[in-house]
Amino acid sequence: MENTGNNKAYFHLPGLFEFYDLYSAFLPLYREHREYFYDWCEIASVYGAPADCIWGGGRVGFGECDADDVLALMSEYGISSRLAFSNSLLKPEHLSDRKCNALCELFAGSQGVQNGVIIHSDLLLEHIKKKYPGLYFVSSTTKVQTDFDQFLKETDRSDLKYVIPDFRLNKLYKKLDMLSRVQKDKVEFLCNECCSFYCKDRKACYENVSRKNLGEDCPDHVCTAPDAGDGYRFSKAMKNPGFISINDITSTYLPSVFLISK
Repeated sequence: MENTGNNKAYFHLPGLFEFYDLYSAFLPLYREHREYFYDWCEIASVYGAPADCIWGGGRVGFGECDADDVLALMSEYGISSRLAFSNSLLKPEHLSDRKCNALCELFAGSQGVQNGVIIHSDLLLEHIKKKYPGLYFVSSTTKVQTDFDQFLKETDRSDLKYVIPDFRLNKLYKKLDMLSRVQKDKVEFLCNECCSFYCKDRKACYENVSRKNLGEDCPDHVCTAPDAGDGYRFSKAMKNPGFISINDITSTYLPSVFLISK
């Protein structure tokens, strides 16, 4: 969610390739019947990566939708597409991947609204910045920046347009309120994370997904969080101490001029 000073919340939604059919039905409804939705919110971007993308890392992509169709749909509705290329274990030999480079070329060359990349690896950032300068960069929450000072340094990086901190920083209101306006304009919050607030294995979990996307034969990550036995369920999100509710958005984050990812 992005607040640009006009009391609007701009959301960033998942499933760029996985949920194409859903967005094909939803976006016309969203445009033609805005009275069905809160008047203080808009959709700024949709993010994701198709199946078999070695640069992916936050989650294993399963989307099979044609990239040209995805881009055309988002462009029609003026919504930014974000390629979720947050693999944390990339090496120089991975930068030549044809599929991922072709996606960057396609989305960088699109006319209209600017598209971006959610990124973890600085190696990949430099590669994309050099070859596809039309794309902007979003610092991925897969960096697990739970240290507030580390997160602040990330907001000061000129090559990052936005920064998504670890969800456990979401409610540190006093510290967040001390950010400059420039820093606040770069921060997006992950508002509905269902991982345990007390998990200490989050980074290892993301690295496991990165290995799988690289095609490595490795066992699944075994989560040791207190409620791991229940599995990864979005029904847990509203019980998470880091959850950002509608009331939180309208009464706290919007007045403070912040951004929120969903």
